[in-house]
Parts: sequence; structure tokens; C-alpha cells
Amino acid sequence: MARYAVGDLQGNLTPLKQLLAIVDFQFGKDELWLVGDIVNRGPESLASLEFVMQHDHCMQMVLGNHDLSLLAKAHGHGKPSKKDTIDEILNAPKRNKLFDFLYQQPLAHASDTYLMVHAGLPPVWSDQQLIDYSVEVSSVLQSKKQRAQYFDNMYGNTPDTWHEQLSGWERLRLITNYCTRMRFCDAQGKLEFAHSGSPDCAPEGFAPWFSWPNPKRQRQIVFGHWAALMGATGHSEIIGLDTGYVWGNQLTLIDLDSKQRWQVQKPS
Repeated sequence: MARYAVGDLQGNLTPLKQLLAIVDFQFGKDELWLVGDIVNRGPESLASLEFVMQHDHCMQMVLGNHDLSLLAKAHGHGKPSKKDTIDEILNAPKRNKLFDFLYQQPLAHASDTYLMVHAGLPPVWSDQQLIDYSVEVSSVLQSKKQRAQYFDNMYGNTPDTWHEQLSGWERLRLITNYCTRMRFCDAQGKLEFAHSGSPDCAPEGFAPWFSWPNPKRQRQIVFGHWAALMGATGHSEIIGLDTGYVWGNQLTLIDLDSKQRWQVQKPS
């Protein structure tokens, strides 16, 4: 069995199929991890989500900010954007089945060796804390009684720094932001949302989350979300996979055992 991971699809199924053909992916035998943002921006959002759901037996995804944005919009929240390509999902006859599938997806997924999360691991958490805290969000998403309230309270940039005494929706909002929106933070895990470019544009006192020492981390991190990195983190155990296909660059697939990478370039 081979275990692969792929960067943010963002509604681009065709290049994923090309990559799976290149490596001769064996459905039912091999395993594919998807770092989130399955939908939005590309032309195949519905098909991408259906494909992952169809092959759920050999694919493991985590939720990204665009996946949560889709669910929020289904609950009447979030500002519409001309760049969105999710109307075909929102208007699909089987939309509720698609949403039920997404509600069951975690914010983090771990093996003995790897931890997959859409945005990253804040320097003040161990990887086990991230897994445990992500379960708190998942339990709410999977509750028909609570999920509407979650989306009522999901958006916002505060609180921006973790402390264990956080509770209620503020706690869940910060967990969500760490898992799906984080790029820059300070050594205490304070988030900075104004900048999303390359690491050298960090404001004073902030740096990419993976730049800060984190002695509590035990697993290798697999993440997406930050296209400006083009997959480069400078740390062999921090595996960035968003290489900006949706922005005209490449979609990247990696063999997690051998670390070999394959890419498909977006047509000009």
C-alpha cells in the first residue's frame, strides 16, 4: 500500500486525476490524504466533492477554510464573492447528502508518523492537543442541534491567542482559526491575519507558524492553505502542499513514505 497526500484542490478535479494516473493509484489499496479546501475557486467544485465522497474508503480529507465557508453559506452566513464556484453545490439536488459528508470530516487527521491539518500547528500546542481540540469542533459540526449556532459564531479574528480557560464559541472559533486560517503568528501563538504573502513579508514580531520552535510536536506535519509558500517551509518534517494551482501554478502530490513529489501545471 502506498500513502499519498495532495495539496488544495479548490475545485480542480482534472489535475488530481492526472496525478493519480501518473502514480498508478490503486483505489481500495492505496491511500490518499487531502489537506482541505476541496472546493471553491476552480470549475469542478461539485465534481471534486463527489469524487472524494465516492472514494471515501481510500481517501482521508480534513476541512479547510473554503470547505467551512461552503457550509457557512448553506446556513446563511458569509459574504458572497465573484470568485466563488460553489453555487453548483448549493443548488445540487443532493446537497444535503454532500453537506452531511462534510460534517463528518475532521479538522485534523493523524497517523503514528504524520499529522494532517489544513493551516498548521500553533507553536503553543502539541500535535496531540491539536487533535484533541479539533475533536471539540467536530462534535459540534456533527450535532444537528449545535451546528447552526457554530456557523452563527464561526467568523471573526478574536480571540487571537490561546489560553486553556477559553470556553464556548470563542474557544471553538480560535481552534477553527488555528486549524484552517493560520499563517503568521508570534511565539505565544498570537495570530496575524492581515498578511498572506511570502514569509519575508511578516510584520514585526510575527513569523510563519512553523518558524517557531515547538518541542511538543511529535509528528511530521502535512498542511496546505498557504499558496505563497509554494510548498517551501525549510523544514523537512513540515510538508507544505499548497503550490497554488488555482493561481496558475501547480497541483502537488507527494508519496509520504519516499517523499517523492509529482506536479501538474495549470494550463496557461
